[in-house]
Amino acid sequence: MSRLRIGEILIKQGLMTESQLQEAFEIQKKQKGSRIGEILIQMGIVKEEDFTTALGSQLALPFASYVSGLLKPKQGQNLENLVSYDFAKRNLVLPLSKNMNSLTCAIFDPLDFFAIDNLKILTGCELNLVIATKTDLSKAIDEFYVTNREAGQKEGGSILDQALQKSYVDGERTSKVEDKSTSTDSELSIDRLIAKAGEAPVIKLVDLLIRQAIDERASDIHIEPFKDKLEIRYRIDGVLYQIPPPAAHLHLPIVSRIKILAKMDIAEKRLPQDGGLSARLEDRVVDLRVSTIPTVYGEKVVLRLLDKGAVKFELAALGYESKQLDQIRKALNSAYGLFIITGPTGCGKSTTLYSCLNEVFDPSLNILTCEDPVEYKLDGVNQVAVRPEIGLTFASALRSFLRQDPDIIMVGEVRDLETAQICVRAALTGHLVLSSLHTNDACSSLTRLIDIGVPHYLVTPSLTMVISQRLARKLCPNCKEPYEANGLVLQDYKIKSDLIYRPKGCDECNHTGYKGRVVISEVMSVNDTIRALISKSASYNELKDAARQNGMDTLFESGMKKVESGVTSVDEILAVAAIQ
Repeated sequence: MSRLRIGEILIKQGLMTESQLQEAFEIQKKQKGSRIGEILIQMGIVKEEDFTTALGSQLALPFASYVSGLLKPKQGQNLENLVSYDFAKRNLVLPLSKNMNSLTCAIFDPLDFFAIDNLKILTGCELNLVIATKTDLSKAIDEFYVTNREAGQKEGGSILDQALQKSYVDGERTSKVEDKSTSTDSELSIDRLIAKAGEAPVIKLVDLLIRQAIDERASDIHIEPFKDKLEIRYRIDGVLYQIPPPAAHLHLPIVSRIKILAKMDIAEKRLPQDGGLSARLEDRVVDLRVSTIPTVYGEKVVLRLLDKGAVKFELAALGYESKQLDQIRKALNSAYGLFIITGPTGCGKSTTLYSCLNEVFDPSLNILTCEDPVEYKLDGVNQVAVRPEIGLTFASALRSFLRQDPDIIMVGEVRDLETAQICVRAALTGHLVLSSLHTNDACSSLTRLIDIGVPHYLVTPSLTMVISQRLARKLCPNCKEPYEANGLVLQDYKIKSDLIYRPKGCDECNHTGYKGRVVISEVMSVNDTIRALISKSASYNELKDAARQNGMDTLFESGMKKVESGVTSVDEILAVAAIQ
């Protein structure tokens, strides 16, 4: 039997009408992120206690109120140290009693699975939940912890008070109370590591590091231990920026906390590990890929942030010129062919591939992707993550794809001859195949496929489009300043505009002068002239000259067009693209 929805329960109990529920839904659509319960309470349609009771009924959870005395934790069980005041107040949870490995807790939001998971890790207990109103829980939490804090102060201060003495001074996090157990971090037992990772300050610090990185549009978080210090850096718009780090002795607890969240082996410090986790930020979920490596001073951790909500998979939004967009769309609308995107790591190949898939997506098409790993999950697209350790490689997945009646196939990367040959043969047998290569420019991709071992007679008829790209930082629109370029700059770089822009720096861009990135690209349509040259084993220079005659801009020329239009600066293009 299906569970009744909360609105149906409230209507069934006579607490509101169907029209009132629909009115609340209309308000919820306008107030993104708002919960239906909060709206009903704010509108005065339902009382807070009635809604919470109904939610408890829906989830089969007992209801506890402050007046009934059910929100009074059992004394003498050290509950105030098992769950800290900071954690309890922030997540609106209150430990009520503990029996063996079972902890009874009151909670305001039983659907906050992230908080519940943290509570399980923090306490090491199985949870029995009861539900309570926000008002009652806040009152009960304050009353319980204030009472126990006063008692602890009489005895010289509780563990909670010592933990909360940690503070942030002048932007640098320092510890006022040195925990003696951390002076031999390398000797910490696994049990102690788990306990340290579960302390409220560490939980809060890791949450803050991730939240700040998301807020600042970082793509990666680097946590790096050195001899007497810990460094934390964010990669923003392709550049690493150092942020004020926490005290060095917090390195192990922070790494342990991240490992626990990412479901990695907390005991293994000698070998690299990979894992993943998800973080909820308001109305969206951000996936994080976690990687650790052992260094001489401890484990370095890198977290890759994959925020689908911050990325628009739209070709027009990436920065291609209108002429380039027309060429790309023409190739994507082909019934078959090999479509390749090339460039170094971090140049946005995956984003462009996803944008191409989004461009051609149609419910009537069967689209299959093979990726390592799957970075973003796309609705309506069948995505497969390769797992070489069990024999699921790009090549084996591709062979299976051809038996799955595909229309469009995306292969994350061509790494070997077998994968390249299957891609080419799939393109020749009526499929549109999208993939990527690691080469410096578009023309190098042609010679690279042949060098891998793909015969000329297969490359010639299958290849339809090659894109080489880089990402250049965009000037902050709030503070970029115009200046007159001198004659040498205009002549050497063939800039057609006398007035160009340079970075200045403001609060909006964290005083870097840049905000966001834009694609600069070579878009090479493979026409009959280029196919003839491939068949004759033409040199790189011959292929490039033919592509230029066909209207292809080099990376440098594409970048300078962005300079002329005020999107980026000369210095930025010189840094990411070679003069050609």
